[in-house]
Amino acid sequence: MTSEAPKRPTLSVPFAMEHPDRARKERYYDAEFYRLETEQLWPRVWQMACRLEQIPEPNDFITYEFLDQSVIVLRTGDGGVRAFQNACRHRGVQIVEGRGSLKSSGFTCPFHGWCYGVDGANTAVTQSRSFAEHNLDPDDINLASVRSEAWGGCAWINLDLEAPPLRQCIEPFATVFDAWKLESMRAEWWYACRLPVNWKLAMEAFMEQYHVLETHPQLRIPGRIPPRDGKPFDPQAWIDSELQYLHAMSDGMAGMVHASDVGTAEGLRTMELPVDPVAAIPMWNRALNDAVVEWHESAGHDVPDLNALERDGLNEPMGHCFPHFFVLPMYSSASSYRFRPLGPEETLMELWSLTRFASDSEPVPLPTPEVWECDDPRWPPIPAQDFSNLPRQQRGLHAKGFEYMRLSERAEGGLSNFERVVDGFLAGLPYERLLPALRSVNVNPLEMPIVDLGF
Repeated sequence: MTSEAPKRPTLSVPFAMEHPDRARKERYYDAEFYRLETEQLWPRVWQMACRLEQIPEPNDFITYEFLDQSVIVLRTGDGGVRAFQNACRHRGVQIVEGRGSLKSSGFTCPFHGWCYGVDGANTAVTQSRSFAEHNLDPDDINLASVRSEAWGGCAWINLDLEAPPLRQCIEPFATVFDAWKLESMRAEWWYACRLPVNWKLAMEAFMEQYHVLETHPQLRIPGRIPPRDGKPFDPQAWIDSELQYLHAMSDGMAGMVHASDVGTAEGLRTMELPVDPVAAIPMWNRALNDAVVEWHESAGHDVPDLNALERDGLNEPMGHCFPHFFVLPMYSSASSYRFRPLGPEETLMELWSLTRFASDSEPVPLPTPEVWECDDPRWPPIPAQDFSNLPRQQRGLHAKGFEYMRLSERAEGGLSNFERVVDGFLAGLPYERLLPALRSVNVNPLEMPIVDLGF
């Protein structure tokens, strides 16, 4: 006789999370569930639309595409951002494509020449006398504004006029990455991958560590876990294993640990440590943190005090910003991920490598990435290993005998919390109920237990 997991009150959503540790498979391919997401989730959430170095100068613009929506994100003269729906008010033609820089006169529709200023206001209608007066109402022919804010070196947009401000919706992620000085980091490279899987399935592969030892065997480094039961600890062998790990993370992720930080760590290879691992490992971590900070400060980089972050409990290996954005900081640098649905079983994943630059240095040009397939040999080893699992998982969900995912309450609690917040949006809950739940998922999801979201 099998035990049945206890049910909790569920929201009125198809395939809702009736049990917090079970996710119905239909959530990841059902057309109706996906339709609800396009209507109730994505138009109501703050989305990371671009990195600011993609639009570094006033009047630089880029289009952000999600689902069937296109939004123009424009850099303003004061360093902020402004956003508009990318549709001419005449016959709906998308006014711009990709990215570029506007003249001071603003936008011109390529179809019939209607013009708009950089503030979105209509400035000219060609052959205006041929239109009825009610079709030229000055308040109705400006570009439709989209809510936008700049934070953390990124531009953010939200289609919902009733949504709370950005900061309220992304805490405590914002506080953590203010401490990391995320706004002073810039991208060295930008990759993109087309994954033949549901967007949530793609994200959840990166929201738990349960898969790491099986999926990434190069990270099974002998000697890195200190011996137990009174067995002798060799400090030099442990340092060697730690350096091997840092090299693996740098090479395997094309810079998750920046090469400069690996070089700094190599300079500590002969450091003398006590034979007690309880004392030795914190001593190494403090010394490496200080050495990394010193190296970057000497280069004129705005870098946080890594030991202060550790002391204040902010030295997390990952932060998730609901619904689709991640930052994974390590020492001076970070990797950043963004996911966008392309259909019920297709996702665009983008990866940025972020590092520190001197404040007076010129921004590194950041070309739009070529979109690679998930099996492209150019992928670094670690994401390539993750991508190898995902299509097999998506296909496996269609098995007739498979009903739901069984989630570990501790190792995969972050997945449960995330999916249940999705349910809250799909049920149309008001923001006063969603905001406390968002604070439970705008955190490091790795090893996060299942928590009570209040609905």
